[in-house]
Amino acid sequence: MITIEEFKLKHPNKVRFIGLDLGSKRIGVSICDERQSIATPFKTINKTNTNELIEDLKIIIEENNISGIIVGNPVNMDGSMGRSAQSVNDVALNISRSIDLPVMLWDERLSTVGAFNLSSLLDVNVSKRVKTIDQNAAAFILQGAIDYLNN
Repeated sequence: MITIEEFKLKHPNKVRFIGLDLGSKRIGVSICDERQSIATPFKTINKTNTNELIEDLKIIIEENNISGIIVGNPVNMDGSMGRSAQSVNDVALNISRSIDLPVMLWDERLSTVGAFNLSSLLDVNVSKRVKTIDQNAAAFILQGAIDYLNN
């Protein structure tokens, strides 16, 4: 895995990235446009095991011409690493070993809350909000990272 600075150096040209919100049961997936201006919710994958997740990701990456992977890192509010952050780090490391693309962790504090609140501002009903929360959180993560990369 690499830092955001290394990630930026590897991608000076306009390419598409995938954003991941790694939950214990569901994985939110988002994709940005080639100009890296907008992150769009893409899909939610039901997690069975890491190998199946990696196979699903390889298909999405191939079909969408993806050049980098940004994984939400669930750091505690005080900046410390909890159990979920360790689990995400382990899965992200497996992804980086199995897929030949740069993989970067992005601080995702408040991404799920932000995605839920944003969808409520857009007047999306609660059952639809819950159904799409993972991919919306992934888009929130990816948007934060591409905004940083573009500045």
